Amino acid sequence: MKTIFTMMGLALTLTLSAQTRQAYEKSALEEITADKFLAGGNAVDYDRLPRKALTPTPKDYEPYYLSHYGRHGSRWLLSDRDYSSPINTLKDAKKAGVLTAEGEKALAKIEEIQKTSKGHLGDLSPVGEKQHHGIGKRMVQNFPEIFKTPYIHIDARSTTSVRAILSMIAECEELAQANATATFHNEANDAIMSYMNAPKDGLQRMNEGKARPIQNEWSVKMRDPRRLMKVLFNDQDWVYINVMPTQLMGQIYDIATNQQSHDGDTTLLDLFTAEELYKLWNGNNLYWYLNAANAPQTGNVMHWQQANLLRNIIETADTITQKQATLRFGHDTVVLPIVALMELGGMGCSIDNLEELDTYFRSYMVIPTACNIQLVFYRPKKGKSGDILVKALLNENEVTMPVETNMFPYYKWDDVKNFYVEKLKKQPKNPFPNMPQQSPQIPAFIQQMMNSSN
Repeated sequence: MKTIFTMMGLALTLTLSAQTRQAYEKSALEEITADKFLAGGNAVDYDRLPRKALTPTPKDYEPYYLSHYGRHGSRWLLSDRDYSSPINTLKDAKKAGVLTAEGEKALAKIEEIQKTSKGHLGDLSPVGEKQHHGIGKRMVQNFPEIFKTPYIHIDARSTTSVRAILSMIAECEELAQANATATFHNEANDAIMSYMNAPKDGLQRMNEGKARPIQNEWSVKMRDPRRLMKVLFNDQDWVYINVMPTQLMGQIYDIATNQQSHDGDTTLLDLFTAEELYKLWNGNNLYWYLNAANAPQTGNVMHWQQANLLRNIIETADTITQKQATLRFGHDTVVLPIVALMELGGMGCSIDNLEELDTYFRSYMVIPTACNIQLVFYRPKKGKSGDILVKALLNENEVTMPVETNMFPYYKWDDVKNFYVEKLKKQPKNPFPNMPQQSPQIPAFIQQMMNSSN
C-alpha cells in the first residue's frame, strides 16, 4: 500500500480551477489488484491508505487553529437485508441441491457475519473506533503547539448519528489524554444539521433525474456475474430461473468489502477476481462522482450541497484569536461534496469522459471510513509579522488548494478565503429545478450503493 501515490500532494504554483486534473500514478486496476480491499470504495478501512510525512512549519510561524470535518469510522452494514437477502438465495440453492462446495463455504461465512451484526446494524465497529483514536493521537503528534496548550478549548460537534457521536468521543478521548487541562464542548442536535449533514432529497432527485440512466448503463457494462454463478452454483438453469445474478453479486461484494470493518476472517473477497472487484468498485466510484462531486453529467451542482458547511468553516475560522480546535463529525455524503466544493487536491475536477473517471477520481482515496479534512492555520510567532497561513490535509495528507502559492502546502488565508467567498456568491439558487421531489422507484443496484453510504 505504501506504493500508492497520487499527484494531489504536488506543489503547484499556478491557479487551480474546478477543471484541474491531477492524475494518479498507477491505474485503479493495478492498485486494487495489489490490495483487493480498495475495491470497497467508501467502505475501505482508513488505515489501509498511506500517510506521508508533513512539511515542517514555516520559519517564524506557529500553528494555532485546526478546523476539521471527519466521517465516522468503519461500521456494520445498515440493514439486516444486506445479509439476509444473499443468505436466503444461497439457502434455497442448498435446499435444491445446487450449491457448490464454494457456495457452501460462502453461505457459512455470511451466516456467521450476520450473527455478529445482530443488534449492531449501522453501528461503529471496534475497527472504526480504533481509526479515530489513531487520528486523534496523530493530531497531537503533528500539532502539539495547538493540542498541548494549557486549557485549550476544543469545540466538537457531531450529527445525531450514534456512529458519528462515538467517533467524536474516540477522538476527543485521545486529545483529553494528551492534555488534562483541555476543555471540551460537545454537541449533537438538529440545530446544527444545516451545515453538518447532506440533504438527502438532493441525492434522491439526482438519482431519479440525470444519474439513474447513466448508472443503469454502467452497471450493465461493468457487472458480469457469470463466472461467480458457476463458482457458487452447479446448475445454471436453476440460477436462470431463481437468482438475480447481478444483484446477488453486488450483495456478496458489499459484505466481502465490508469485512475490513471488523477484525477476523476476510476471505470472502477470494470469491472475486481482481478485475471483477475493479469493475464493481467502478460502479461505486461512478455513483459517488455523479451524486456528490462536480460532475457535468449531473449538472455540476451536487457539490453545492455543502455550501453551508463551507460558510461555517470560513466564519468560524475568522472568529479564532486563541489556540483552539473545531472538530465536526458526520458522513461521507458530506466529505466528498465539501472536498469537491473546496477543490482540494484537484477533486473539483469536471470529467466529461467517464471512461477516464478513475484516472482522476477514486472514491477509496477520498472517502474511506474515517475520512477527514483538516485545515491548519498558522500565525507569526510573538514579535514577528506576516500573513495568516493555512494548509489543507485530506486524510492527513497535504493537498493543493485552488489559489496561487509559492510555498506549498502553505497558502495565505486571505487569498483562500476570498476565493471561497467569491465562489459562494455563484451558488445556484435552485440546483434541481426540473427534478421530481420523490423517486418512485430506485433500481436495486443503486439502492445497494445508497445503503452503503453514510
